Amino acid sequence: MSNLFTSTALALALALPLGAATVRSPRAPQRPVNLNTATVTELMQLPRIGQKTAERILAFRKQHGGFQRTEELMNVKGIGEKSFAKLKPFLALAAVPTPAAAKK
Repeated sequence: MSNLFTSTALALALALPLGAATVRSPRAPQRPVNLNTATVTELMQLPRIGQKTAERILAFRKQHGGFQRTEELMNVKGIGEKSFAKLKPFLALAAVPTPAAAKK
C-alpha cells in the first residue's frame, strides 16, 4: 500500500509542473496591434510588454509623429533586437491620421 501511495504522489508531483507550464502560455493579441493607433492597454496585449514599456512606446510615437517602420520600435528603451523579433509577428503599421483628413 505504501508503494502505491508513493507512486501516486510521485506521479502527481511530476505532472503538476507540466500542467502549470501549459497554463502560462505567452500573451498574444487576437489580431495585429497597430503601432500608430494602439492605446497603452492594447500595447500591453503584446508579449513581454508591460505598462511602462507601453507608455514609452506612446511617448516615442508622440515625439516622432508616429512610426514609419516597425523596426523603429527598437529605438524605444527596453526593446532590443531579441524582443523585437518576438513582437514582430504581432505588429501592424498604418498611417497616422492627419488633422486635415480627420476634418473631412
